[in-house]
Amino acid sequence: MASFKITGGQKLSGEIHPQGAKNEALQILCAVLLTPEKVTIHKVPNIVDVNKLIDLLKDLGVEVNQIGDESYEFTAKTVNLDFFGTAEYTKKAASLRGSIMLLGPLLARFGKAMIPKPGGDKIGRRRLDTHFIGFQKLGAKFLFESEKNYYHIDASSLKGAYIHLDEASVTGTANIVMAASMAEGKTTIYNAACEPYLQQLCKMLVRMGAKIEGIGSNLLHIHGVKELKGTEHTMLPDMIEIGSFIGLAAMTQSEITIKNAGIEHLGIIPETFQRLGIKMEFRGDDIFIPSQQHYEIETFIDGSIMTIADAIWPGFTPDLLSIVLVVATQAKGTVLVHQKMFESRLFFVDKLIDMGAQIILCDPHRATVIGLDRQINLRGISMTSPDIRAGVSLLIAALSAEGESTIHNVEQIDRGYQNIDDRLNALGAMIERVN
Repeated sequence: MASFKITGGQKLSGEIHPQGAKNEALQILCAVLLTPEKVTIHKVPNIVDVNKLIDLLKDLGVEVNQIGDESYEFTAKTVNLDFFGTAEYTKKAASLRGSIMLLGPLLARFGKAMIPKPGGDKIGRRRLDTHFIGFQKLGAKFLFESEKNYYHIDASSLKGAYIHLDEASVTGTANIVMAASMAEGKTTIYNAACEPYLQQLCKMLVRMGAKIEGIGSNLLHIHGVKELKGTEHTMLPDMIEIGSFIGLAAMTQSEITIKNAGIEHLGIIPETFQRLGIKMEFRGDDIFIPSQQHYEIETFIDGSIMTIADAIWPGFTPDLLSIVLVVATQAKGTVLVHQKMFESRLFFVDKLIDMGAQIILCDPHRATVIGLDRQINLRGISMTSPDIRAGVSLLIAALSAEGESTIHNVEQIDRGYQNIDDRLNALGAMIERVN
């Protein structure tokens, strides 16, 4: 298990280029299975989760050709569906939640697929219900093979349907859109996710020959076609990385320029950080964050304490709430961070409290942060990264802290951030990776 040793208190300076969007990549890579023709994809992030998915595609028989540092060609002319029932697939898929999105393209093109039983007495723990109910409404049938603990999905006669999603799941919407793209007739999806990732997928499918109306809204109409062709696609910059770099600049009093940030696709992310008092300038498609000794959290108009909460798009993404929380520890003022969507995303705050932050964990979903306004610096400690986003938040805290910190289990960070130690060291950080 690798660790980072961080010497805090270094001011960073320079330009940084965000990687391609991880959450978009997981959808786009699965979509290559929809056609036997070549699909070329650019700005593919070199991170653990994406590389695992590429390996899964290779195992399924997809021809993969890397044509540049961030560019690949995928040709799914021959697909080995039997791989789905193997122990190797079960092991690999279990380590990658995004592998669930392989199902939609396979059902659309081949009319069948397999998946290990997710657990529980009936199919579909909550996070997968949206996927399975959508497939069933399109006409898919699930048959359970108890000997192998696998579900066989028969989608030999998918037909368009009206689908009102119980939750605006990004991956669920993506899976259903891909399955419906080649179903017979018209599919309507209401309460669809409309994140930029999903918009990118829909635009790519349209270039492949799909007929999709309502892109960018929560009401999608998909008219099924018989086949899809190859295309070329470029990923958006990763909005989570961009938000992380904004927070990093503020915490470390650094002057950083985020290049080619795709500002038009960031929604209210910049505005949310500005509410924490962080100054930034938009220079074309670049974001310049000047060095700030102090930044002050706004209050509501009536003077009450600011609340920042996550919400479905175009609301604030839950993946950046942990960054907001860390940044607030050294701001002037108080903020209530409300994590509505997930129950364990705030459980890393005990590490920040150990570092000297003033945080009250109200319950699993809410934390009140009393900013220190740099009157008291955070101090370096030894800690373990519990997940991708918390791990990067702790890394930002460590980079701003006095003394040395150690973060264990940085493989979690590697799942979502490409060579983050090397990229930040190039700006002046002092991060050493040790095994």
